[in-house]
Amino acid sequence: MNSKYILAFETSCDETSVSIIKDGHTEIATVVLSQIDIHSKFGGVVPETASRAHIENITIVIEEVLEKANMKIEEIDAIAVTYGPGLIGSLLIGLVAAKTLAFIYNKPFVPVHHIAGHIYANNLVKPLEFPLIALVVSGGHTELILMEEDYSFKYIGGTVDDAVGEAYDKVARVLGLSYPGGPVIDKLAFTGKDTYDLPLPMDDTSFNFSFSGLKSAVINMAHNEKQRGNKINIENMATSFQNRVVEILTKKTMRALKKYDVTNLIVAGGVAANKGLRDRLTELCNENNINLLIPNINYCTDNAAMIGAAGYYAYKMGRRFDDILKAKPTDVLH
Repeated sequence: MNSKYILAFETSCDETSVSIIKDGHTEIATVVLSQIDIHSKFGGVVPETASRAHIENITIVIEEVLEKANMKIEEIDAIAVTYGPGLIGSLLIGLVAAKTLAFIYNKPFVPVHHIAGHIYANNLVKPLEFPLIALVVSGGHTELILMEEDYSFKYIGGTVDDAVGEAYDKVARVLGLSYPGGPVIDKLAFTGKDTYDLPLPMDDTSFNFSFSGLKSAVINMAHNEKQRGNKINIENMATSFQNRVVEILTKKTMRALKKYDVTNLIVAGGVAANKGLRDRLTELCNENNINLLIPNINYCTDNAAMIGAAGYYAYKMGRRFDDILKAKPTDVLH
């Protein structure tokens, strides 16, 4: 069978990324231009600023990835792009750029859901084994997904308010830490002690998550200590906060594996890079004979390689954009 090459675009938030993926599992070339330096001064992503940066960078990134791969667009079999969810302005830049190339070069134009991309980032490490449970944890998402075959997604549960990565960023801001907050808190959590009495969020029998109460507990404690003239021990608060997050994520994930009688677990999204979460899941999966797959750190954050991996399977299934080009900032994975 002839190999298929997917030219993929990812611009759902603040990374401008283009990649070429072969057969859904081999990365030929990827370029990612991050905007962290731009947004860090604001303590978070500014949508209008992100969109403008995508406009400035997109053609540069396209040219660079083709040069890096030593390929021409004529050699590409299909063009895939993230259509949602994400920031509407950012999504549209990638969509328009990708569709323009698809139209000019008469290539199949394939829609890819952002979460499907995060899930299939694991396919760049090792072929997915089914059935599996996917724990998707990022700045915008916290979800448990059941997959019984390629490109089959069943939503089990997810956050009812803040995503886990969003909670990390907000807690980091309260503690006076830099953006993005996740990596900073994760590092500090290994230097402190669990001394703060924080609640275990949404500790119930569902597979849903809630992090707003935990975030509020940190905010209230920091405020109360300040009112008393005391200083928060940042390292200890980082440890206490991360321990609660990791405990509830792993507790519900392991229960989902048991309920659905699944022995394959994959982790996806930016928070999959969190060492505390990776270590605890590795420990639990070893104890319970669960096959655990977590992507390399560079595949955890937003990148077009994951969109190309997912896009290959969407292409094989015949998924195509209709005549109306739509970005869907809040679309549900299906």
